[in-house]
Amino acid sequence: MKTDALQAHYEDLGKQTHAARLGMWIFVGSEALLFSALFTLYAAYRVAYPGTFGEAAGHTDLLLGSIMTFVLITSSYAVVAGLDAARRGRTGRVAPLLAAAMALGLAFLVLKGVEYTIHFRDGIFPGRFYRFEAFPTDGARIFFTLYYFMTGLHALHVAGGLVLLGALAWLARQGRFDAVYHTPLELGGLYWHFVDVIWIFLWPLFYLLR
Repeated sequence: MKTDALQAHYEDLGKQTHAARLGMWIFVGSEALLFSALFTLYAAYRVAYPGTFGEAAGHTDLLLGSIMTFVLITSSYAVVAGLDAARRGRTGRVAPLLAAAMALGLAFLVLKGVEYTIHFRDGIFPGRFYRFEAFPTDGARIFFTLYYFMTGLHALHVAGGLVLLGALAWLARQGRFDAVYHTPLELGGLYWHFVDVIWIFLWPLFYLLR
């Protein structure tokens, strides 16, 4: 047991773990409310521009979006495998699995950057900078403004998750986790899975509903 993991203001490790889990769930809940508001805004505009939104979605890269979905889901599996390894006492496998998840998360950001670059080349920009000559409608401009804002916000969460996974991987290499104490891995995994779930909602909205 990692006796140095217990903070002075907690009676035991169980109460500390409970408080940490509660705090993380509150944080994830607040982030879910933020994205829920954006999903509601998307739904309202889709009702206002039903045909236009469907046609605009046809100008996103379905294959690239699907690959990014697969990459994130696989990264979540790597995080789960790392947590499972810690719970089984196979601590030497934790850091490499987290590193694999980080590599996949970085690959996701690179693919998203490639997709943005393709859109910029075609004149697909957010807001008043939109100048896609093949589809010059207000509905398309609104669609891609939401697209950039929502996927961009998600990308920032992915970047934050990469920093978190990096910190956890470093702690794992220091031998800070074992079969008894692995709460940071559990909470870090919860955040990473939340990021993945948000993308699973974004994927159909901007790629599949065409």
